[in-house]
Amino acid sequence: MTGEMVKLIEEGVDNIVCLQPFGCLPNHITGKGVMHNLRESYEGANIVAIDCDAGSSEVNQLNRIKLMLAVAKKQLVKSDAS
Repeated sequence: MTGEMVKLIEEGVDNIVCLQPFGCLPNHITGKGVMHNLRESYEGANIVAIDCDAGSSEVNQLNRIKLMLAVAKKQLVKSDAS
């Protein structure tokens, strides 16, 4: 998963939604565990993890995606102004 995120970022995809099924330990370790480091290593990387399980509120999932999109829009406006 980490390699896929790095490849996407290096190919110009700065906004990544990482959908994780409940109970998938590898996703939680490799996904959430490296997101902070990826954001530090790749300026402009906008990554959000969304847990997809029956216990997750749909409203919470949508709000996290909306927040990620708001950050993406803010970064786009900032890059256009440069």
